[in-house]
Amino acid sequence: MVTLTDIERESYKNSPIHRLDPRVKLLFTLVVIVYVVSLPRIHEKNMVRLLVIEAYLLLLVLASGLDLRYFLLRILAILPFGLGIALIQPFLRPSFMETYTPYPLDLPFGLSITYEGLAFGSSLLAKFLVCITAIVLLSSTTRLRDMVVAAERIGIPREFTLLLSMMVRYLFVFWAVLKRIRIAQQTRLFNIWNKDVPRKWIIEQIGNSISAIFIRSYEQGERTYISMLCRGYGSGYETTYYRTKIRTPDVFFLFLGATCIIYAHLFT
Repeated sequence: MVTLTDIERESYKNSPIHRLDPRVKLLFTLVVIVYVVSLPRIHEKNMVRLLVIEAYLLLLVLASGLDLRYFLLRILAILPFGLGIALIQPFLRPSFMETYTPYPLDLPFGLSITYEGLAFGSSLLAKFLVCITAIVLLSSTTRLRDMVVAAERIGIPREFTLLLSMMVRYLFVFWAVLKRIRIAQQTRLFNIWNKDVPRKWIIEQIGNSISAIFIRSYEQGERTYISMLCRGYGSGYETTYYRTKIRTPDVFFLFLGATCIIYAHLFT
């Protein structure tokens, strides 16, 4: 099981990718996502372009020295969200296509597969895989606090980065609270997969646990906000200072990333 502590521990490693400026890594991730999303829905070169970018991202993973087991587990944990959407596309008829070519396969319930839907589903799944690879690489090589500060430095609205910084600050606190609740349930022999216990009662217990976390988060947020006001929050002096400068390795990293995207788009 991959925990928040394991994810944050990966970001404290020392490698050429870890030492890059967080702003550079954040910009690179955003550029990759924007390019991948902007690709045509159906195109014969989509898969080759996405394969080139995915291969480059995997080379960065190897260069960063990340634990491949944790990296793959994180991708597999997110993949079902996009996999479910991609799997139903071959059975649909995309509205942006005028003509469809049925796939010669007899299916029950009157279902049919089209070549266009199959191509769109494959492209959608490949795009999702490339995007989550870039995001997992960013979060695995950049500390959460540095990521929030970098977002503020590149022009993300202050209100948004403030919410992110508060979330990062107390994310591990509530993870510890959730862990204590789970240990308390296990000591009382509570098992969510126990078939001998009525499902309604199990759902009620899960709801009680979620309610307890929400109540504790509300109380913690109120105490934190009052403490921040007592320490001068809102007076304009809470600006985060970020003194690092863009160095030659950062520029070289952006150049390599831009070269990879241009090569994938123009020469594949």
